[in-house]
Amino acid sequence: MSDNPYKPYVPADSKMREFTIRALLLGLVMCVVLGAANAYLGLKAGMTIAATYPAAVIGMAVLRLFRGSILEENFARTVGSIGESVAAGAIFTIPAFVMLRIWKFKPGPSLMNEYLTACALMILGGILGILFVTILRRVMVEDRTLPFPESVAAGEIHKAGQRGTGAAKQLFAAMGVGALIRLLGRADGDTLDGLGIYYAVNRFQVGIGRLKEGFVRLAADRTIPAGGITTVTAPAATPAYLGVGYIIGPELGALNFAGGLLAWGLFVPLLVYFLGPAQIDQYGGNWGALTGGLYVRIVRPIAVGGMLVGACFTLWKMRKNLVAGVKRSIADVRSAATAGASTERTERDLNLKVVGLGIVAVFALMIALYFYFTKALPAAILAAIVMLVTGFFFAAVSGNLVGMIGSSNNPISGLTLATTIVAALTMVVVGAKGVEGVAAVLGVAAVGCVSAAVAGEMLQDLKVGHILGGTPWKMQIGDVIGVVLAGLVLFFPLYVLHNSDLAQNPATGGFGSPNLSAPQAGLMAALSSGIVGGEMAWPLVIVGIAMGISLILVRVKSPMLFSVGMYLPLETTFAIFIGGMIKGVVGKIAAKRRYNDAQNARLENAGILAASGLIAGEALMSLVVAAVVFTRDRMGQAAEFPAVRAFEPVAGWLALAVFAVLIAYLVFVPLRKAGAADEPAPPTAVM
Repeated sequence: MSDNPYKPYVPADSKMREFTIRALLLGLVMCVVLGAANAYLGLKAGMTIAATYPAAVIGMAVLRLFRGSILEENFARTVGSIGESVAAGAIFTIPAFVMLRIWKFKPGPSLMNEYLTACALMILGGILGILFVTILRRVMVEDRTLPFPESVAAGEIHKAGQRGTGAAKQLFAAMGVGALIRLLGRADGDTLDGLGIYYAVNRFQVGIGRLKEGFVRLAADRTIPAGGITTVTAPAATPAYLGVGYIIGPELGALNFAGGLLAWGLFVPLLVYFLGPAQIDQYGGNWGALTGGLYVRIVRPIAVGGMLVGACFTLWKMRKNLVAGVKRSIADVRSAATAGASTERTERDLNLKVVGLGIVAVFALMIALYFYFTKALPAAILAAIVMLVTGFFFAAVSGNLVGMIGSSNNPISGLTLATTIVAALTMVVVGAKGVEGVAAVLGVAAVGCVSAAVAGEMLQDLKVGHILGGTPWKMQIGDVIGVVLAGLVLFFPLYVLHNSDLAQNPATGGFGSPNLSAPQAGLMAALSSGIVGGEMAWPLVIVGIAMGISLILVRVKSPMLFSVGMYLPLETTFAIFIGGMIKGVVGKIAAKRRYNDAQNARLENAGILAASGLIAGEALMSLVVAAVVFTRDRMGQAAEFPAVRAFEPVAGWLALAVFAVLIAYLVFVPLRKAGAADEPAPPTAVM
């Protein structure tokens, strides 16, 4: 470290307002809203978006109306962005309990137990992540070898806060567009989840070979019947998917779509061609049902194998950073243990005695929670120890990775996968089997996932506070409050989304369905039940593993993203791909116009705000629609949203008009915000 002490933007001796009721309330509202929006997006598309930039923009705009200070803005952003991390942990693991039928997730005597258990998993994981980061904060944020790219960007955005109001207007306008378009449409003709002026998803059936006449000759005197009808889906006309594609860009969008194309353009048609004639009678002649069954039962397990390899490969590619993170974490713990208490406001953390007692209390509560799962005290104690050790390890690694590459690139799914495998093998060793053992594995994975996600986000926010002159212990307390609120609330969006989809699609709806794919939760469910319960379709998973290795050998950039594309419905990956292409077109136009760095920075910021707003708007409106459907179903009414029937004959074609509007919005809004070449460069939103 340098001998010259770092001087924050707001001096340490300043008495500026920071932890105020208005900043806390604003942060908590953003925590819940952004957390719920990310929960929706994660269930639908298997991805979440960084909440730091939207939270910073909204916080600056709202607090500026009340003459708030920059430290209040920093505090509100800190609390507001933590909900995204809790949501990531929730969607990666909580739906797995439902997919494996460990939880009923329906009104009844067990619902309160499920709610309290889910809350405990999210809250304990979040608090544990905050406590671990508190131990390491000082040495990590002061380490000048860690660049913290997204923290620096967020700090610059706060410093340039005079642009906050205009950016907030753009964000809210995009949210309005996304919400309105979502309200006007509905998923398809059979799912009444919107006004129905247009259908977001349009499916077509395509013949493969000649039905009842086609055959494949295996030998001179041996043939088998072949031929059938497969399903092809147009891209979903939804603001959220196009927004996701815009944010991840054309390269990753194409990679995600390539996985979907392999699943629906090769595997499913091939299976239909060979198995269709023999299996179609079991489906009553319904080729759509047969296609869906083959996809869920055969193609998805192959995708799980690919995701397993992809997650491991992600960790392998980051092995140098991971090893450096482990070494640095050990050194950080030693440094933290010998560091004296600071009297400066900007260096005061929560008291280490309080942190230590908090960790002991969380450990005791974890033992009680895992005993509830396993009904065996030795297994519960061992599971809690595994969670504590892996939780600290991955929280420290997550924090260091955020310092190196930013929270948007933090491999939470890979870290959670490693925790799941360790926990599953531990349960096998202690003899915990069946539902109890699988539930304990998912419980360990849930706490570990939330802990790692919260630790990374918390450290990123603490670095922003270090740059701006925030008070660490106030930010830590604020995040504890945010984690508790998010843990208490995020169960409800998951519950409502699952049950409303199930009410509209009794045979195929809920978590794991085309409308709520939840790919990471599917992976965790498959692994935990496969290792502990012995219920995995291992031959298909091994095929997927071989596929994943092949992808590595041909140097595919992200086998994980490719495999997630296989797991998601084709309409999802297709729409994400189009969003990525829109981003590519905008980039080409900017290059043709020869924009300078300042114009490109404004273009990038405006594009991210527009895409983020579309995502958040659709997510929030979808939650409102799901709540209406859920309420009507519980009242004994039809499980549907009021629809406009007059447009049904042309609703499918009107999806083209929706695409035109969204494409125009994502192209012209960023280009219009690029500004003149002589305008000063804004801080760039590093996502």
